[in-house]
Amino acid sequence: QLQFVESGGGLVQPGGSLRLSCTASGFTLDYYSIGWFRQAPGKEHEGVSCTSNDDGSIYYLDSVKGRFTISRDNAKKTVYLQMNSLKPEDTALYYCQALPRCSLRESYYSAYAATLGSWGQGTQVTVSS
Repeated sequence: QLQFVESGGGLVQPGGSLRLSCTASGFTLDYYSIGWFRQAPGKEHEGVSCTSNDDGSIYYLDSVKGRFTISRDNAKKTVYLQMNSLKPEDTALYYCQALPRCSLRESYYSAYAATLGSWGQGTQVTVSS
């Protein structure tokens, strides 16, 4: 199983910003689409954003469009998630995963998450005043 190390989370006030990093461990990103997921307490995993490895397509969850930006640096084996104008409802544990592809359908990410038996350690984002 491909492994990632997520970092960059923290406690921030509403309206604040964070940049999350997802670094591949032991492999290069060139051949993989990479997605950011999050899980809030008592809720299922949901796909937040995805960056494709081949056609340049990008997906954002509707609720984060215009606030979050995904980017990737294959040379550094790292995918970033810049999160601006954070809201309390963004509070969750954030994870990254390799995906077969990116999709514009929100349900694709929930279905994919349900197939995964394990997740990395994630990085906690807490938005609170």
